[in-house]
Amino acid sequence: MTRFSLLCSSAALALSTGAVMAAEVVAVEFTDTPAPIDTAEMVTTHSKSSAIVRYSDGTTKEFPLSYVSMFKTTDKLGEHAAAQLFNAKGEPLKDMNGDPIIAETPDANSLLEIDGKPFLVTHYEYDWILANGGEARRAEGWYSRMPMSMSVATLDQGADGALVAKSVKPIDFSGVDGLWIPCAGGPTPWNTHLGSEEDYDLYFQAVSGDKNRKKTTEGLRALSEMYLGGAEANPYDYGYIPEVTVKADGSTEVVKHYSMGRATWELARVMPDSRTAYFGDDGDHVALFMYVADAAEDLSAGTLYAARWNQVSGQGGGSATLDWVKLGHATDAEVKAIIDSGVTFDDIFEATTAEATPDWAEQGYRMIRAGHSGDEILRLKEGMEKAAAFLESRRYAGWLGATTEFNKMEGVAADPKKKNLYVAMSYNEKGMQTEEGATQDHIRVEKIKAGATYEVAMDGGRVDTDGEPINSDWVGTAMRVPAALLGEDIPVDALGNIAHPDKIANPDNLHFSPAMRTLFVGEDSGTHVNNFVWAYNVDTGKLSRILSQASGAEATGLQVVDNIGGHAYVMANNQHQGEWIKSMPEDVVARLEAKAIEMYGTNAHGTPNYKLEAHVGYLGGLPGL
Repeated sequence: MTRFSLLCSSAALALSTGAVMAAEVVAVEFTDTPAPIDTAEMVTTHSKSSAIVRYSDGTTKEFPLSYVSMFKTTDKLGEHAAAQLFNAKGEPLKDMNGDPIIAETPDANSLLEIDGKPFLVTHYEYDWILANGGEARRAEGWYSRMPMSMSVATLDQGADGALVAKSVKPIDFSGVDGLWIPCAGGPTPWNTHLGSEEDYDLYFQAVSGDKNRKKTTEGLRALSEMYLGGAEANPYDYGYIPEVTVKADGSTEVVKHYSMGRATWELARVMPDSRTAYFGDDGDHVALFMYVADAAEDLSAGTLYAARWNQVSGQGGGSATLDWVKLGHATDAEVKAIIDSGVTFDDIFEATTAEATPDWAEQGYRMIRAGHSGDEILRLKEGMEKAAAFLESRRYAGWLGATTEFNKMEGVAADPKKKNLYVAMSYNEKGMQTEEGATQDHIRVEKIKAGATYEVAMDGGRVDTDGEPINSDWVGTAMRVPAALLGEDIPVDALGNIAHPDKIANPDNLHFSPAMRTLFVGEDSGTHVNNFVWAYNVDTGKLSRILSQASGAEATGLQVVDNIGGHAYVMANNQHQGEWIKSMPEDVVARLEAKAIEMYGTNAHGTPNYKLEAHVGYLGGLPGL
């Protein structure tokens, strides 16, 4: 058996694999990283875990893990900073002081091997400093959000497994009208990157008192003025699933899959059949969507469905059987043609109020709650079914009777062996509780602010609510929460935690490793002082904390690669360090801020670097599996 030696580099600890082991890996488990209480550890992203690998010859070996930051968003690995933002002409965007705009919020990663070379696609979700410190700037006419970006990094892989970013360059989205709030994402089974557009600002926020019009304010203005140079942006150009193909020379091709529908997508995860995809739909009063492509490895045409929750129990996160409502079938080209025709919300739906139309039900209107809008009374206009299905997907789902009561639905992942889908619900509240006066109240579960990760059984031979066959063997049939994946609310502790620190709170990113039989869960928590990444073995039920993020930082970019060049990687980014949760005592905040400034310093304007820096990296130390 090959002996693995632990090597020390300036970046991190990693392992040298040498020759291939004769014995096969039969199981992997992880030791715990303690929840930090030391001030320095609380403001440092780190791991104290090990992977315990058991082989077919009965031997075991321990591999210490360590966090490797490949680059920060501000690092210049090419002509510009890694997360610098650009307009449609490729010109740098600048803030109101004339300085280049650099995003602080790396999100999704796809570590891809193309012709034997590693590349990394990374999302930059939004401009956090502007979004969270912008009252004065907004009063002066500045934007609360920026047109955003993805990058592709060319990597070198050392013999010890260390990944080094040699260059980072922006991906050009000008051919698809730009990119708005790319949140989670990940690789497809055919080795491309599938992203997202989490379209809060353009789709679901009302315009000055008219809650039935989900157009925009600052979002479209930023796209029109900052990205398109004054041309008017169309809100129906945003809110889709983009696919990025990386070539061996590092160049990229981009498409948006309009036939997959439009909502606040966290991501779309493709099942092992390379045809069926499930979506995370973020926000309150959201839906669980499923897309079945006409052909494998081709998401340009397919059928879109939304789930109906049939409650069995309201305890422990709740459980239900699932039915599927067919929204429609389309091609990308068909939907794009509808968008380019200039269609508006008013062309698709008629909206009224109970005061204006007391007999609205008799006149063919239906009341829905879909998104942030509260109650809406809508009537579909004749011949607008396809436009409604693919441009107003969540509204149309609610209008047809699918469930639009889920809350903060985030990542999705699948175990191909057991045919289980996992869906992160970051906060079990709002629409998931009993709602007075609602015309639809399918979900009535107990409130858990710490959220839960649901397990959805999948099977074939299913029909939709019209009795028509669903052409997939990966259709969700029932939904429940394993006990280890249920969050637990607690009274505020001395550090400020209001969720149990030894349990997952506010799950967000999910990724499944078939080789490790492990579901990995990253937190975006307003209830934990430090967010964590967890490993949950779906066969043994063991839950282990394997990474602690710097306090205030969200755990993003979660992806697990079982083997590239003889090494495995748990990709892990962070964003918005120093966004202290509201329940933290003032003295805890004060000592963390002081320690962060001591350790990381401040910039020329006196802003703590801790709050400006965000890291793109991974957990290193795992052998290839």
